[in-house]
Amino acid sequence: MKRRILLCLAAALAALPAAAQTYPAKPVRLIVPYQAGQGTDVAARLIAEPLGKALGQQIFVDNKPGAGGNIGTEAAARSPADGYTLLMGTVATQTMNEFLYASTGYESEKDFAPVILVGMLPMVISANPAFAANTIPELIAAAKAQPDKINIALPSTTARIVYELFRQRAGAPLFGVPYKASATAMTETMGGQVPLIIDTATASRGHVQSGKLKALAITTLKSSELLPGVKSVAEQGIAGFEVTAWNAMYVPRGTPKDIVDRLNAEVAKILAMPEIRQRLLQLGFEPVSGTPEQLAAFEKQERAKWGPLIKAAGLKAD
Repeated sequence: MKRRILLCLAAALAALPAAAQTYPAKPVRLIVPYQAGQGTDVAARLIAEPLGKALGQQIFVDNKPGAGGNIGTEAAARSPADGYTLLMGTVATQTMNEFLYASTGYESEKDFAPVILVGMLPMVISANPAFAANTIPELIAAAKAQPDKINIALPSTTARIVYELFRQRAGAPLFGVPYKASATAMTETMGGQVPLIIDTATASRGHVQSGKLKALAITTLKSSELLPGVKSVAEQGIAGFEVTAWNAMYVPRGTPKDIVDRLNAEVAKILAMPEIRQRLLQLGFEPVSGTPEQLAAFEKQERAKWGPLIKAAGLKAD
């Protein structure tokens, strides 16, 4: 009888996918396609430590910035589909860039398997404290008084989209200055080299709270608890204006489903932890969650939303 039970157990184990029995057997790389300190990087690092503990292996963050996130995202797409390379993707890398760049080096829908939607990141239009305007109407008036003379730092694709929409909808002729990284753009805005910046609430919140920047508006449809007291662009006269960035975890297409499901389950548990949720909210990052299928559907909706808009506006990456 004992022999029969052991044989049954052996057969059951043999029937399990090999990946489920051994994963992970070594450290796992989480590619962040932006510079350290940017909103996506901050969220990724906060999740990486508890995820490593849950999996029993180190999760090390690998920053690969450049080309609006395309360089790091392409590197993830070309990695083996074995669960040892993860990507913290964004609304830009997974839905916007394909319409902005002649070639991104990857196809999001074909090259990646969705794991989980991690969170939403409202964008913020902020200014150096010495800048005269304190509201969106005042900013519009200043831009019209000095067409294309007032610079605004744009450290990401999403910032570029906010900028272009704002110019069109508000008729505010600001001059966009592209930056490769959030940290540099923030430093130069706080230092007065550039008077304005558009960046995520995650990247902006601490500087606003410390008084090094002043927030003129948030890009959610209504005011958000992430930045108390700051009105939205829509609430300041640009009806219906809304742009929200997001982060989501992906793996290369072809990664075994049992690995995808395990990663989804572990990250979902982490996002539900009160201390993690509180920390993310403090950083200006609203945790989400969900299944891989829900992320796939959400990504499809976002692509359908931003693609036509970018094409109609004739936007192209510099």
